[in-house]
Amino acid sequence: IFIDRAQKTTPKFWTTPAQQRWMSSLPMNTVVLFVPQQEAWVVERMGRFHRILEPGLNFLIPILDRIRYVQSLKEIVIDVPEQSAVSLDNVTLQIDGVLYLRILDPFKASYGVEEPEYAVTQLAQTTMRSELGKLTLDKVFRERESLNFNIVQSINQASDEWGIRCLRYEIKDIHIPPRIKESMQMQVEAERKKRATVLESEGTRESAINVAEGRKQAQILASEAERAEQINRAAGEAQSILAKAEAKAKAVTILSDALAEQNGNAAASLSVAEQYVSAFSKLAKETNTVLLPSRAGDISGMVTQVCMCLYILVCVCVCVCVYMHSNRFMLLFLSGLSKK
Repeated sequence: IFIDRAQKTTPKFWTTPAQQRWMSSLPMNTVVLFVPQQEAWVVERMGRFHRILEPGLNFLIPILDRIRYVQSLKEIVIDVPEQSAVSLDNVTLQIDGVLYLRILDPFKASYGVEEPEYAVTQLAQTTMRSELGKLTLDKVFRERESLNFNIVQSINQASDEWGIRCLRYEIKDIHIPPRIKESMQMQVEAERKKRATVLESEGTRESAINVAEGRKQAQILASEAERAEQINRAAGEAQSILAKAEAKAKAVTILSDALAEQNGNAAASLSVAEQYVSAFSKLAKETNTVLLPSRAGDISGMVTQVCMCLYILVCVCVCVCVYMHSNRFMLLFLSGLSKK
């Protein structure tokens, strides 16, 4: 009498429709068998392992050969039931997940462990409890990916002898107690208020800095503009003085040349006399107070005095001209005077 262990009743609290498909009845030995793709049929001959049937056409000996296990080589999805776990900061969590695995060695999966899917599921639950006990509540949410990776590594270390490879483990949902959830919500709100206050203070500080920087730049620009204006004004005044001096020097030069010509003194005396008469005629027009020379009727004496003053003025202007330009004007003027 052969007892088929694969048809044993499995606990209902971990079975799923996909797992129930795995526990279906075994095919009968009909001598000629067709094995589907991605399936491995384990055959025993007189109660001892004989071989694993390949996909396609296969032949068996009646009565002696019997198909004992049927293993699927596809990726298997197992729903890990919800379970309780305690974190490092003593918070009880309810966590469920999804396990993805594949059978790599049908022989080990058949003879290495009894009910391999159930064994891997229990191993995933215990491993998840162990890994959650190493983390605090905040890190459980932040390090979800590393938690899944650690669970997969722990499962693979134990399931290597079973011919099963765990590909992925994903945590579907994490349920926390209502009071802890309320405290976390309050913590989140406080953190958001803190961030809002910090951001507002930083905005005020940046605004004050920008205003101060703007005033500083405005003062710098105003001072630079004032300095440029003063420089331009000084340069304009200097150019104006230089232009007036050059014009006066040219006028003195022309005057000296004119005086050096023939009858120059007579022409100068006539010009001075005309200006004297014109100025004398306007003395009493602007004010009631009039200053008259001691010899107002002596025109020739007045002309002589004016000519002497004019001569002194010309000498001073020539000196200024020579100081600003060269000595050739002085030599020319003195040579003209020596001739006179």
